[in-house]
Amino acid sequence: MIIPISDLSKDTLLNIIEGFVLREGTEYGEADVSLEDKVQQVLVQLTLGEVLLVYSELHETVNIIPKQQLGEYELSET
Repeated sequence: MIIPISDLSKDTLLNIIEGFVLREGTEYGEADVSLEDKVQQVLVQLTLGEVLLVYSELHETVNIIPKQQLGEYELSET
């Protein structure tokens, strides 16, 4: 299930993004990206609809996935 980011408080949304970034890591090539910068990058992607905030009823988890992977994500939930 897609969670509209407008349904969440800013603090809740930022905490979800920070948890996601920490799971995924913050090293991107030769230049390190700070946690704060990466959180802001993901926030922009969510705002633009490039990535989606999704809730898995099966696993009772929230994740951030690229929009184009939504179909694959939904199939793995069944």
